[in-house]
Amino acid sequence: MDQYFVSTRAILLYYADTDMMGVIYHANYLKFFELGRTGFIEDLGYKYVDMEESGYYAPVYDVQVTYKKPLRYGDQAFVKTWVEINDGIKTIYGYSVINGNGEVCAEGKTTHIIVKKDNFRPTSFKKAFPEWYRKYEEVKKK
Repeated sequence: MDQYFVSTRAILLYYADTDMMGVIYHANYLKFFELGRTGFIEDLGYKYVDMEESGYYAPVYDVQVTYKKPLRYGDQAFVKTWVEINDGIKTIYGYSVINGNGEVCAEGKTTHIIVKKDNFRPTSFKKAFPEWYRKYEEVKKK
């Protein structure tokens, strides 16, 4: 298996994150994905805020989550993040949320495109941020 870069971030689980069944509410996993994605970007030496200050956004275009095992208040949790696809137009990040025992609780993907801040028109990640794009090519899952 080829090596690729995986970023890991600890997740703090709050009582307010739980639902009536005492498990972490399903929509909170999207926040966990964002935590992982931001950490991944920072681990590579970039900042999403720099992208915004350059006049671009990278909104979520699509999201997919599969829930495998519940997380509960008091559990340890971590999000692992990597790049699945980086084709110059879209970037697909992969995620695995695991508990303190290393068990996979949820897996997912988010698809992002780069848009110009002033008009939200899509633009090429490869052209707007060539160095960042090349770094993703180096570290993506192959």
